[in-house]
Amino acid sequence: MSNTQVALGLVWSVLNSPAGIAALAGVILWVLNKLYAAKPTWAKYEGAIISAVRFAEKEIPDNTPSTGMARLDQALKYVLATFEQVNGRRATDAEAASLKEGIQIVHNNLDVQGALAKPPAEAAQ
Repeated sequence: MSNTQVALGLVWSVLNSPAGIAALAGVILWVLNKLYAAKPTWAKYEGAIISAVRFAEKEIPDNTPSTGMARLDQALKYVLATFEQVNGRRATDAEAASLKEGIQIVHNNLDVQGALAKPPAEAAQ
């Protein structure tokens, strides 16, 4: 037998021991936990996104052409400025796309919760 076969036999016997199986299971669980715990870029800026959505809802009137796009653009500018201030650099295209997606998700959640509904006096104007 060569040294390689002896080494492989030793590794195989260690991996097939209860301690080896437990260690391997622990490593697999750790990797899965890291993958599962990974959050999108926008999750870290959720507070700024909520502020941006509310700000855009107030600042862009309902009768503006392409209201939704104008509000999304306003909110995105706000969030990108916050991102740049926090990180000291501009967001990459992938980060900006993630932040834009986050704005859309947060806006939908706020809308479903009724947090963006205008009071009757304001809606009548």
